[in-house]
Amino acid sequence: MFNFDEVIDRSQTDSTKWRKLRDQYNEPDLLPMWVADMDFKVAEPISNALEKRANHGIFGYVYPHESFYLTFIDWVQKRHGWKIEKDWILVLPGVISGLNLSARVLAKEGENMILQSPVYPPFYRVIQNNHRNVIDNPLVLNDGKYEIDFDDLENKIDSKTKALLFCSPHNPVGRVWKKDELIKLSRICLQHQIIMVSDEIHSDLIYPDNTHIPLASLSHEIAQQTVTLMAPSKTFNIAGLATSVAIIPDAELRKKYQQEMVEMAISSHSTFGTLAFETAYSQGEEWLEELLCYLNKNKKRVAEFLEEELRDVHVIDAEGTYLLWLDFRKLEKSHDQIRQSLIHHGKVALNSGLDFGQQGACFFRMNIACPRSTLEEGLSRIKKAVLYLKEKKKDEK
Repeated sequence: MFNFDEVIDRSQTDSTKWRKLRDQYNEPDLLPMWVADMDFKVAEPISNALEKRANHGIFGYVYPHESFYLTFIDWVQKRHGWKIEKDWILVLPGVISGLNLSARVLAKEGENMILQSPVYPPFYRVIQNNHRNVIDNPLVLNDGKYEIDFDDLENKIDSKTKALLFCSPHNPVGRVWKKDELIKLSRICLQHQIIMVSDEIHSDLIYPDNTHIPLASLSHEIAQQTVTLMAPSKTFNIAGLATSVAIIPDAELRKKYQQEMVEMAISSHSTFGTLAFETAYSQGEEWLEELLCYLNKNKKRVAEFLEEELRDVHVIDAEGTYLLWLDFRKLEKSHDQIRQSLIHHGKVALNSGLDFGQQGACFFRMNIACPRSTLEEGLSRIKKAVLYLKEKKKDEK
């Protein structure tokens, strides 16, 4: 049994989630429920492996063992039913590096790349920073569930459209895409020769009655037109160790990525990152299974709390990830009014929905990967912020 109830003080470490609060929100004493990492200790085999390696005392350049690749291949086969080959795998510092590479490899300046808002903010940045055009194919919220607008997608594709940045499972709305959705999306992209870059970093964080399907696993033809980005960072809480992979079955496309990696000087690897990567996938499964149970209970607790205490706030039911998308629109307040109340009256830091695109107005993202006591405190603070807004509304009448 792993103790996910243990509260660990991270405030005196160099944690972005905890130390960047004052700069980001300009308010002291906030409870951070924003940055997407977990407030849980990693699986003990990972800690033990890193400690043993640290005691060796020499940390030179890294050339991963064969077992690094084979362990990952076995994991993807077992968890997702996708048989990949070692030659397809490129090691990267992170998924965002993979997105940046994709922008540079797949499109020229002035050409178009598609994303589907509301979506993880770096999707926008990697396109814009590389002087490519953002084409937004917004998701549609239909009866409490986000769906892909396929008609809008086809209408926005033209000769300058070169790539789709796809989030699967989706951050922040928590969708785990079904097979028929993936096939329909792929057919459109194949027809228009659009490369699909599938960010699957949350693929191991799936709730019961849902199944993650790697986009590239659907067919050989789809695989040849897909770049898949994966990492153990979200699954095992090791984002700071900066190791991920791009899986690129098409040899010609893979060669272009390798060349760009050389030009960008991102072909070296992390001593501790590669070790944690291999250890997580070889010895972390039991820890993960218990984590998923704990997260599912946290998710249910949020829904229960909102139903009982705050009916003006609705949570979009997440099928995957440890991130919840909260809908505050029923309060009939502006996005900034809600944000200010959460920060200054509730003293809780959630991600602003507008960071994920204009569709995120009056939505906020909540990280539930924390001990139950922290979750309860966060919910209490959200309630305090909402009650302040409702009392203020009464006073205005």
